[in-house]
Amino acid sequence: MVTHVNAEAPGDERGALLSFLEEQRGGIRRTLLGLTDEQAATTPSASSLSLSGLLKHVAEMEQGWVARAAQVAPDIQRSEANWADSFRLVGDETVESTLAYWQKVAQRTEEFVRSVPSLDDRFPLPDRPWFPDEESVSMRWLLLHLIRETARHAGHADIIRESLDGKTAFELVAMAGE
Repeated sequence: MVTHVNAEAPGDERGALLSFLEEQRGGIRRTLLGLTDEQAATTPSASSLSLSGLLKHVAEMEQGWVARAAQVAPDIQRSEANWADSFRLVGDETVESTLAYWQKVAQRTEEFVRSVPSLDDRFPLPDRPWFPDEESVSMRWLLLHLIRETARHAGHADIIRESLDGKTAFELVAMAGE
């Protein structure tokens, strides 16, 4: 289940940032080890968050931000009407298919980041109250934001997994053989 993006050249800023992002992705992937889709959909806390829902959300979030930076449409359009579906598997979606989608997203993220001329290059943001006040942000900001968002949700995932069966991040790393 554990996969890695080719984040080479650790001394290179892009490689370092991509490696940090991959590390946080791994934290979320590990929380799903050994669980069925039904267990991964469980919401054991006061929150409505589940492991499979977090998985789907971070995959869509990453893809959407990279699409925004590339100035193309995201794979999935979300609105108030279907926002809740970004936090739960629907239809024929499974943990396995969502992990596979996220792996493709991760590969596209790396390809995009490595293709931009400079991490100082900027892209525009829509005028929305939940976006930063700046009219545009840098590619460096994009990577730092992806790391921050993925890490935040990795923490949520740790709590959910520990609530399900008591397994901690350390035990899951051991299970993954890392």
